[in-house]
Amino acid sequence: RVILGRVLGPPVAAGLREGACAMSQTVQIADDLVTVDEFYRIIPDGRKADLIDGVIYMASPDSDRSNDITAFVTVLIRGFSAARRLGGKTFVNRFAFELSPLRAPEPDVAHVVQSRLRLIKRGRMKGGPDIAVEVVSRDSRSRDYGEKKQLYQEAGVAEYWIVDPIQGRVEIHVLKRGRYQLAPLEDNRIFRSAVLRGFWIDVNWLLADPLPNDYDCLQQILKSV
Repeated sequence: RVILGRVLGPPVAAGLREGACAMSQTVQIADDLVTVDEFYRIIPDGRKADLIDGVIYMASPDSDRSNDITAFVTVLIRGFSAARRLGGKTFVNRFAFELSPLRAPEPDVAHVVQSRLRLIKRGRMKGGPDIAVEVVSRDSRSRDYGEKKQLYQEAGVAEYWIVDPIQGRVEIHVLKRGRYQLAPLEDNRIFRSAVLRGFWIDVNWLLADPLPNDYDCLQQILKSV
């Protein structure tokens, strides 16, 4: 079992190994891989981490910018679902989705439609969300564009949004016949969700600095439904 990534505060086990990213400490627990059940026991509640193929990646603290984008997206998705009484549930980073015995990522924002809420039991969900959103940081970039995209695709996550404030770009991938394709944007800026019928978002909102008022944006979306 190996923990890779940034370690915050006291290490959770002894031993060091080369990290997966710059300025990151790593902790080696043993030579075998971490299972989902062990992941839940090792990582304290409220600590963001991802289990990817038996390796735990500890998240660095959110920047103000990343935190603002996460909150902005959450307000839009959760607010739309509530206003339209769709009955789904929106999660913000500290919730893991069990994709396999060795995979349990924690998206920055995730949404599960009402018909699949039955898969959530005892604070866990078997399977992936219907929408997964990752806000790219310097130490998560390769995973967000690489490993996470692959595992979300394999898990059948219908929409995968990558918001990259560092490079100033947004990629939204939609699942078509088991593979991700870049979603078409109306006027090169408007994405219309197939998961949340009637929901749309202007990707330029996600790149604006400062971000626009989330309540005003939500009202724009709802008025067009």
